[in-house]
Amino acid sequence: MRDVHLSGLDLNLLPALEALLRRRNVTEAAHEVGLSQPAMSRALSRLRDVLGDQLLVRAPGGGYALTPRGEALSAQLLATLDHVKAIFREPSFDPAKAERTIRIAGIDTHTIMLAPPLMARLAREAPGIDIRFENYSPDLIQRMELGEVDLAFATASTPLPPGARSEPYAKDKLALVMRAGHPMAKSKWTIADYGVVNQVGISIFGDAGSEMDAQLAKVGVHRRMALVTPHFIAALAAVSQTDMVTTLSRVFALRFADQFGLILKEPPLPNLDLDLTLVWNHVRAADPVLAWVRGVIREEAKLAMDIGKAKAR
Repeated sequence: MRDVHLSGLDLNLLPALEALLRRRNVTEAAHEVGLSQPAMSRALSRLRDVLGDQLLVRAPGGGYALTPRGEALSAQLLATLDHVKAIFREPSFDPAKAERTIRIAGIDTHTIMLAPPLMARLAREAPGIDIRFENYSPDLIQRMELGEVDLAFATASTPLPPGARSEPYAKDKLALVMRAGHPMAKSKWTIADYGVVNQVGISIFGDAGSEMDAQLAKVGVHRRMALVTPHFIAALAAVSQTDMVTTLSRVFALRFADQFGLILKEPPLPNLDLDLTLVWNHVRAADPVLAWVRGVIREEAKLAMDIGKAKAR
């Protein structure tokens, strides 16, 4: 038995072969695949040479009949072509049947604000999809490239590595947060006040520096970070019991303002907008499960984490 090397075969002959074996008529097969009759005759000649068989022979009563090899090929070829087409066909996706664990890099604002409605939605529409929230880390980019983390929450100002994709999912603003009885609760804050009052900072990657510190440094203001925590909820709890203040998500602070006895003020900063984005690696851009989960996150976050849905205070 001779070996067959795909690199030496003209795979464009396969549709012609399938039509010839099914139609058993050169003219009809040519019309079906969009060839002229002479071109189909040449294709049949090449197929006979490649396969070492006549495939179609004149029948005594007129027309063509299949040779035994042609009969055997006819039974195999349709299923084979369907398998080949499936390779290039966009995979179908039914959320109700999906079984998958999605790992997302996020913080407590996401686990508290977004996880409950997200999991309720998945329970209804995709009960086989599990969510694992992961901590941010300095090697996050590498973890996403390796597929250890599927998605990550960020802001529009976050620099993205080559190959990363992102899309917005909600809009938020910064809020200056303090306890209702704070000595400066009724004062109009200036940037200079940031250098006077002790602060609670949020450190996600283990570094208390931020874009806000860079803005303050431009006008010569340095704030004292009396407490640094990786948790937004801890920052709110801390300012509720002290004369420290914190500057963080307005939507998140509004959620717990009554519970912690907090007031929210507009910070005296040049840019208060927080455009929230969802990031993933381009290698998984065509993953139908991740695409569907991203859509669900966008829809639920618009209701749970968007400034437009938060009540004015």
